[in-house]
Amino acid sequence: MDKNGKVRSEQQPPTAKREEVWYFGWNIVGAATLLTLLTVGMRLGIGPFFLPMSQDLGFSRSLLSGIIAIGMLFYGLAMPLAGYMVGRYGTRLVLLLGTGIVTASVIWSVSARSPVTFLLAFGVLLSVGLAFTSPVALTPVISRWFTRQRGMALFFLSTGSMAGMAVMTPLLTFAIEAFGWRTTLLGFAAVFIAVTVPTALFIIRDSAPLNTDLLPDQIPVQNAPQPEAVAALKFSEAVRTSPFWKIFLGLFACGFSMNLLGTHGMPMLMDHGFDAMTSSMGIGVIGFVAIFGTLILGRLSDRLPRRNILAAIYFIRGIGFFALLLVGTHWELYIAATIGGLVWAGSIATSSAILADVYGVRLVGVMYGWAYLGHQIGAMISSWLGGWGFEAFGTHWIAFGTAGLLLLIAATVSMQLPDKSKPLTARGLAM
Repeated sequence: MDKNGKVRSEQQPPTAKREEVWYFGWNIVGAATLLTLLTVGMRLGIGPFFLPMSQDLGFSRSLLSGIIAIGMLFYGLAMPLAGYMVGRYGTRLVLLLGTGIVTASVIWSVSARSPVTFLLAFGVLLSVGLAFTSPVALTPVISRWFTRQRGMALFFLSTGSMAGMAVMTPLLTFAIEAFGWRTTLLGFAAVFIAVTVPTALFIIRDSAPLNTDLLPDQIPVQNAPQPEAVAALKFSEAVRTSPFWKIFLGLFACGFSMNLLGTHGMPMLMDHGFDAMTSSMGIGVIGFVAIFGTLILGRLSDRLPRRNILAAIYFIRGIGFFALLLVGTHWELYIAATIGGLVWAGSIATSSAILADVYGVRLVGVMYGWAYLGHQIGAMISSWLGGWGFEAFGTHWIAFGTAGLLLLIAATVSMQLPDKSKPLTARGLAM
């Protein structure tokens, strides 16, 4: 056949060749991962700031915990809005808007003195800005660019969250001890601008290529008609289905546990006799090990049932919370942190991948935004409970024990999610 023929076999080489060169989607993943490192590292890594802020501002643990808790709620409430705006106006605009809000909130936070102004600046405004630059804003574009390796790509995004814990917790601790929390917060804002603006302007592209990262022999299967078009579901219908609420419950437990450790992990370990640097290193080990854990889980997520991986993550993490309460020596702390770090990441990536599998790429942004609200409701409750529980009862078992129990419940519920290997139908998603 001549060179102008339009037979399918003539159209396959460009797709096949793409596998031999660098796929631009990985540039988006890399930039999004770095941005997530800063965003999640700040929002879930408040531990180094907690005691210095409390002492400098004259706030009790309960008061500061309440401010952080309200901030976590607004972080969650802004997630659906971020998901909606990404779908309506594009990822680039939402990232730039979020960067402007973060910058304004940091400048206001370092000058705030009263509980009300600090709540509005650090609690509310910073949370909204970080929500607009969070994984919720980045998951839709990555989901559009990846089909065959969607699970792995989203796990790399989770690597940024864990790197934020591994890198920023000890780094912020060092910076706060050397320069104070206000200078450290301003430095964060400067780095944040330097990363986010170039990412939004030069790397993020909402329009993915035809057939994304599929191999040539996978394209006909992907384009085949789907049974009983689940993709035709409206958001109002999808949000009433069983898988959404199971994901919501799991993310509630995830947010409760992750933010409890990020906010009260260092104070808990210091109350148990560890010094500040050892405590921050113990938390940092969890995030550092989680970076490698995401690489393993990311490969497994495209090969094994995602619900099994999600259940394993919640189960082992739940056991880890009980272990952290019992450690008494440095080596026990580091062993518990290492085991917990292997599964610390991945729950959010796996949940968002399941949402994309079940409801399709069209709805994944807004569905993920609303499901992540459950994450932040859990984060809000644990932020408050961690401070109040210790002041009221003199023990961290109230908050950390609750986290472990919730994670075990989430593991059980996750095993009831749909299996990707079975055809999904609208009827099969019913409550």
